[in-house]
Amino acid sequence: MTSPLFRGWPRRAGPHLAVRVAHAALGGAAGFVWLVLPGMTPPADAPVAIITPSPAGGTVGTAAATDGDETSGADLVLPVAVVGAAGALAGYGYVRRRRRARSRTAPGAGRPGAPRAADAEAAAPGHGDGEAAAPGHGGGEGDGDGVPGLVDAENRLLAAREELAFAEARGGPEAVAPWTRAVRDAEAELASAYAMRQRYDEGVPADAAERRHVLAGIAGRCQEVVRTLDAASAPWSVQAAQLPGALEVAEARFRELTARTTAVEATLSALHARYAPAALDAVTGYPELAKDRLVLATTELNGARQASDLGRPTEATGHLRAAEGAIARAGVFLAETDRLARDLTGAARLVPAALTGAEAELAAHRAPAPAEGAPPPPAAPLLLLHADAVLAAVRAEVTSGRPYDPLELLRRVVRATEPLSAGESGVLAAAAHLAAADSLAAAEAFLATHREGVRVTARTRLAEARRLFARGNAATQADRVRADDLAREARASAEQDVRLRGHQPAGAQQRPDGQMA
Repeated sequence: MTSPLFRGWPRRAGPHLAVRVAHAALGGAAGFVWLVLPGMTPPADAPVAIITPSPAGGTVGTAAATDGDETSGADLVLPVAVVGAAGALAGYGYVRRRRRARSRTAPGAGRPGAPRAADAEAAAPGHGDGEAAAPGHGGGEGDGDGVPGLVDAENRLLAAREELAFAEARGGPEAVAPWTRAVRDAEAELASAYAMRQRYDEGVPADAAERRHVLAGIAGRCQEVVRTLDAASAPWSVQAAQLPGALEVAEARFRELTARTTAVEATLSALHARYAPAALDAVTGYPELAKDRLVLATTELNGARQASDLGRPTEATGHLRAAEGAIARAGVFLAETDRLARDLTGAARLVPAALTGAEAELAAHRAPAPAEGAPPPPAAPLLLLHADAVLAAVRAEVTSGRPYDPLELLRRVVRATEPLSAGESGVLAAAAHLAAADSLAAAEAFLATHREGVRVTARTRLAEARRLFARGNAATQADRVRADDLAREARASAEQDVRLRGHQPAGAQQRPDGQMA
C-alpha cells in the first residue's frame, strides 16, 4: 500500500531513444520498399517497338524500356534522400539522448538525498555570508545544507534507539544500562549541536570566520555522537550463538504488532466518524504503512532464519537488523495513531474549560463598568476585540453539532489569549502544553519513520521545539506556543523534503552483501 504522501510523484520520462530508433527503422523500411518494389513487380505489358515512317522513307524504332532507362536515375534520388534524412535524424536524436543521460546520471545527480546545486553553491566558500564547511568534513557529509554530519549523527541515534529496545527485550534493562547511558549522552551532545545550528540560522555569530568555527564545532559534536554510540553498541552486536534468541524476540514483537493492526484500524475509523478530517491528517494511512513494514519484516525474518540454518551468521545478522528496523517503524505508526486518539479525547474534554479560563483571563483586562452619569469607557483594545472574536467563533464551532478538531480549537484559544495572559488560568497552560506535545509527537514520529529523506532544517526546528518544551514547569505560555509552532513547522518541512527528494523504503537497512533490504 502506498502512503498518500507519495502519490502523484513524477515518473521517469519514457524511452525516447526507442521511439527515435523506431522512427528511423520505419523510414529505412519505406525507402527500401520504394527501391525494390518496382523490380519485384512484373510488367503488365511487354515493351513493344513502335515503327514510325521517317520523312526519308526509313523507320525509327524506339522501345518503352529506353524511356525507363533514362528516368531510372531520377526515380532513385527521392528514396535515397528519405533514407539518408531518416538516418541523420536518428543519429542526432541518439547523440542528444546520450548527452542528456550523462548529465542526469552524473555522481550525486537525481539521487534521493543528494544536495541540490543551490545548496552546494551556498555551502561553497565565497558564497552567501562567506562561511564554509570545516576542513575535512566534505561540506556537510550529506546534510545538503553546509552543516557537517548532523543528519548522519541523528539517523545513527535513531537507529541506536531501535537496536537498544530489542537488546533490552533480550537481556533486560539492567544488562543494557551502559548502552542506555551512552544513548542519553549522545542525545545531549546532539541537542547541543542543534542549538548551535539554530543560533547559526538566526545569524549568530555574524562574523564569517566565527561562523566557520561554529560549523567546525557542530562537526566535532556529531563525530562524538557517532563515536559514543559505536563504542556502546559494540558489546551488544548479535553473535552467532545469540541468533536464535534474538530471532525469537523479533518474531514475538512482530506477532504483537500484527495483532494490534486490526484494532488500530478500528480506532482510526472511529476517529474519522467523530472528528473533522483535518484532525486526523497526521496519521492518515499509518495503519497501511505499518502493514507494509510488517510485510518487509516477514521477508527479512525468513531470510535470517534461512541464513542461520545454512551457517551464515553474518548474513543472518544483517537480515535480522533489517527486520528489527521494519518492526520498529511499524510500531511507531501504530503507536502514533493510538497517541493521537488519546490526545483528541483529552482535548475535546479540555475545550470548554479552556474557554472559561480564557474568559477569566480577558476579564482582568476589561475596564470596570462606568458609574451612573460617568462618560463611557474607552474603546476596547484591539487585542481584546480579537480575542473575543476568536472565542466566539470557537464556541460556535463547538455547539454547531458538526465534527471539529479539538486540538486546533485549543490552539486558537491559547493564541488569542497568550498576549494578554498573566498566568492566572492554569487551564490555558494545560491547553498550551497539550497542543505542543501533540505537535512534537507528530513531528518526531514522522522523522523516525521517514528519516532518510528529511533535511537538516526540519530537524533543527524540531530540536529547538524540543528544547523549549523540555523546560517543563519553568516554561512560559509563550514558550509552549513557540514550541508548538516550531514543531508544526518542522513536520511540514519534513513532509516537503520527502515529497521533493524521495526516500528509501522506511525500515530499509544495508545488509552485509551491500544490498538494501
